[in-house]
Amino acid sequence: MPEVTLSAPHLRKFSKNPVIAFYQSSIGKKVVVGITALILILYVLGHLIGNLQIYMGQNQINAYAKLLHDLGPILWAVRFVLLAAFVTHIVATIQLAHENRLAKPQKYAVPGYQRSTLASRTMIISGLIVLCFVIYHLLQFTLHVTNPEFRKLHDSLGRPDVYRMLILGFRHPLVSLFYALGLFLLAGHLSHGFESVTQTLGINNRRISRFVSTGGQTLTWLIFAGYVSIPATILLGIIR
Repeated sequence: MPEVTLSAPHLRKFSKNPVIAFYQSSIGKKVVVGITALILILYVLGHLIGNLQIYMGQNQINAYAKLLHDLGPILWAVRFVLLAAFVTHIVATIQLAHENRLAKPQKYAVPGYQRSTLASRTMIISGLIVLCFVIYHLLQFTLHVTNPEFRKLHDSLGRPDVYRMLILGFRHPLVSLFYALGLFLLAGHLSHGFESVTQTLGINNRRISRFVSTGGQTLTWLIFAGYVSIPATILLGIIR
């Protein structure tokens, strides 16, 4: 019987980590995109609930911010998980888009845009804009890099005065406009995500698919309205 030898590429194939092998598949990337999207959606909801406490007054939202600050290492661990999920989500999405382009190298005379939405065709570009928005938001309200004067703002109890930070930050029309644009693009991502989640999970039931898609889109634009209401009411002088 002839001796069978395995080349280096074959050896690497058999010794490959199953987790890496799963991620390298198209289905694996879709699962990763779905899981990271769920993590980010839960954060977006939780963050909105916290921000809406501005309508309950200065003491309430400052107490909430102090509670988060007192979590210390736990808060930073959560931030690390969110950052990892965000980066992984972007990388996996770009890789999937690249694989889809490679799978369809032909260019047709009439582009088949009828079946795709604007959100799905501009996911990468809008996603990069959302990334810039998130970075600026962190530099402004979390790290106080763009607004170092925020570090000196404290209420009568010595707590960081988040209430005043939000008012001072959003009273500038251009900042509020960029905030609204970032949230609009984020809402487009979430809306498209809810539309495609049933396909990723392999759900063929029309009722379930329609419920997930419609319910998800409704939730998405309610989230958008909730976030945008804060700079809008500040610019209108309702919160001051």
